[in-house]
Amino acid sequence: MPDVNWSGELLILMNVSIAAILTGFIGLEREAKDKPAGFRTNMIVGGSSALILSLGKVLVENYMQSGLQNVIQPDPTRIIEAIILGISFIGAGTILKANAESRVYYLTTAATVLFSAGIGIAVALEQYVLSVTATLLLLIINRVAKAINKKV
Repeated sequence: MPDVNWSGELLILMNVSIAAILTGFIGLEREAKDKPAGFRTNMIVGGSSALILSLGKVLVENYMQSGLQNVIQPDPTRIIEAIILGISFIGAGTILKANAESRVYYLTTAATVLFSAGIGIAVALEQYVLSVTATLLLLIINRVAKAINKKV
């Protein structure tokens, strides 16, 4: 059985928790507006994005230490691509189109879910100031842009 890297695992757990908490605030804002993909969904998206990227980083480190770097060359950016692809399916599931009105509903919610994934990725990369600022920015965008849009 390999040695457990307690500090590394606790850092991952902390990052997953931070990502879930930050994106939980975003989800609360969506739920307050009675939109789909609310509190739980955004927490899961943010937390899972942080978890997947963190595990990818561990995987890359393990390969580099195993001497396989000449056989397999891991590309960590592909992990981010995979996260975004998966989240795109979730976002697509929130979008509705009313044929009678030719109007699209919940597009902002789908974009918000994608943004939550980005916050989770930023936390996993230990970009904490960016993560908190991006969370606040999204909350402002969802509140202020709606008010501006109504006036236009």
